Amino acid sequence: MAYSARQEEAGKIISYQVKIQGIVQGVGFRPYVFNLACKYGLKGWVLNSVSGVTLEIEGETAAVASFLKELKYHPPRLARITAIRLTPQDPQGYASFEIIKSECQGEREVLITPDVAICEDCRRDILNPAERRFHYPFTNCTNCGPRFTIIRDLPYDRERTSMSAFPMCRECEQEYHDPRNRRFHAQPNACPRCGPQIFLVDRNGREVAGNWAERFRQLILAGKIVAVKGLGGFHLACDARNPVAIGELRRRKKRPAKPLAIMCRDLDTVQKYCRVSPEEARVLLSPAAPIVVLERRPGSPLPDNLAPNLKSLGVMLPYTPLHLLLFDGEVEALVMTSGNLSGQPLVKNNDEALVQLGEVADYFLWHNREIENRCDDSVVKVMDGELQFWRRSRGYVPSPLEIPAPPRELSVLGTGGEMKNTFCLVKGNRAFFSQYIGEMSSEECVAFYHSSLASLTRLVNIVPQVIAYDLHPNYRISRLARELPAEQLIPVQHHHAHLASCLAENGLQEEVIGIICDGTGYGTDGCIWGFEILRGDFCSFQREVQLAYVPLPGGEAAVRQPFRMALAYLYQYFGHEGIERYRNFIPCSDKEVALVGKLLQSKFNSPLTSSCGRFFDAVAALLQVCRENFYEGQAAVELAELVRGGYSESYPFEIRQGVLYPAEVLAGILEDLKRGTDKTLIATKFHNTLVAMVCQGATEVRAKNGLNKVVLSGGTWQNPYLLVMARRKLTELGFDVYYHHQVPTNDGGLALGQATIAYWRSAACV
Repeated sequence: MAYSARQEEAGKIISYQVKIQGIVQGVGFRPYVFNLACKYGLKGWVLNSVSGVTLEIEGETAAVASFLKELKYHPPRLARITAIRLTPQDPQGYASFEIIKSECQGEREVLITPDVAICEDCRRDILNPAERRFHYPFTNCTNCGPRFTIIRDLPYDRERTSMSAFPMCRECEQEYHDPRNRRFHAQPNACPRCGPQIFLVDRNGREVAGNWAERFRQLILAGKIVAVKGLGGFHLACDARNPVAIGELRRRKKRPAKPLAIMCRDLDTVQKYCRVSPEEARVLLSPAAPIVVLERRPGSPLPDNLAPNLKSLGVMLPYTPLHLLLFDGEVEALVMTSGNLSGQPLVKNNDEALVQLGEVADYFLWHNREIENRCDDSVVKVMDGELQFWRRSRGYVPSPLEIPAPPRELSVLGTGGEMKNTFCLVKGNRAFFSQYIGEMSSEECVAFYHSSLASLTRLVNIVPQVIAYDLHPNYRISRLARELPAEQLIPVQHHHAHLASCLAENGLQEEVIGIICDGTGYGTDGCIWGFEILRGDFCSFQREVQLAYVPLPGGEAAVRQPFRMALAYLYQYFGHEGIERYRNFIPCSDKEVALVGKLLQSKFNSPLTSSCGRFFDAVAALLQVCRENFYEGQAAVELAELVRGGYSESYPFEIRQGVLYPAEVLAGILEDLKRGTDKTLIATKFHNTLVAMVCQGATEVRAKNGLNKVVLSGGTWQNPYLLVMARRKLTELGFDVYYHHQVPTNDGGLALGQATIAYWRSAACV
């Protein structure tokens, strides 16, 4: 946008049509424009369109210039303008400024607003007995409330959301049509007289008498488990201070070890249980209100079975009025874990909840507003003062990322991974992530995937011409991708996708060194990769360095049982004698040793792997940290908990012809175990060794190819100590280091890499 008032005569009446693109619907943009026009005495109109917000403005030259300047540089708090287009026109002689009916025709370019946590004004309303929305759990305004989870179609107007079922009362209508009211055109606007209602019911769907909030708190304090329907689906809630209730929830949900997230009444309560830095507090209180992984305070009174064997805890604050009303002086912390069964998507419908969660929850707290787009909570962690995504979903989806794009515009779908699935739609330089889908392990998850894909393609107006999918031939997600309609299907190697994901979000296009560390990725040689140093860009890659292959005895069984990997590493480097010699360090029976030994000797069902995750498993088993992985990466997470800062020793290793051999690492660990060395020191030395391996490998690739930019990607980089130390050491060696800030480093970010690789291969690569 370029405009200078000096180009026009003072006092002359001028007129422009203005088209604004970006996140400009559902954020109070039209009332903002209305009031801004009134401020400068301008005439015209504003409306929502499928491309964003369109307005016509006319008035004196200086006033129009001031209006346009303020519009560009001081938009509403939740708005994000990506483009402003001005078209001069003859003055139309408007008598006033108006907000007019939305326009539904044309090509869709509008960006959808994520769901926004309750604002301070609405918080005050529901806690003020004098307000008509006192204790109303669906209070909202243009600055907060549901967006993505209630929208069916664009433009974002009430009739195209699940609020269409609730006609507004006279008072709400007055607010809705008053441009000076903060609820002007707040599409979910409602009150106790006309809006959605809450119901507390038992397992048979029978309503429980009494005030729902009071009865809920009574049930929680009595140790009951309540399924709570929130913004994007159900949570399973119980008293976070009651170890018996937590244990029962784990038993019923069949979730013996995976950490449970909690919701605390307020920031003071969070600080009572956890250490909270200023940056962590800012994220907790942000409009996105994600789960933030925090360090527990030593001696915290919260039960250990919230997060067994971990020093950290996932914590969030109430982000809807409903959540806020669950707490009082006695109830200050609730377990709030996803309301689903293992391998199933998040439950979002009331009837579905009774069927699926009837054996888990004692009671159900639900409402009668439909959830259009189920959306699980986002999970983040602040590492070394910087935000890292572990799961990007509610509060962030579907805001796009800007990425490098070739000149030829294409529409591309990256279908994502088998685990931690999200998909990604790319058109031009915009990448739109789906909400968190999860494991592609059931027909229900596949149905969730299809419905989410249909919804997002409609909302962002992207019909994929090219579809990218994981190279693994047997993944359910790969089979699904091959069944979708497209002009072209492109398989993408898992670790190349990780590299490209980090390239894309950092705006890089050139060839780089990619240090990819994770658990499982199907390699181009048919083996299972996981600790690779690549050289590559969007178009191609070459593996330069890898961790030496070892057998994976029993395939998936070895992923679940870390002791199998300990035996595999001992056998690989010390033979049967090594297994017998160090048998006492491995928590398994003679029968299990014999079974794994036969698999290793016969090589039956023992594919080769270079996985960093499996290397972690082996060391965790040797240190008797974790015998069984009840959730992905459990052994690695628990081993990382032992690391202590300020200790620089590491184990020796060998790198030969691009292969990292860990025989000396294992020998050093076994020797330390024999000496009775503290396990925290062994764990720290192991982590330091991995950092040294990464640095040595990157240095050799640089010497060979002259590349100096390094990207870090893969689930292992969720390890705070590894990420921070590797970044520091690589930087000290003169590398330019890039890592993830906007998408998960784990498989939740994989789809972006798949999509950008397919885009560039189709549109730009020779």
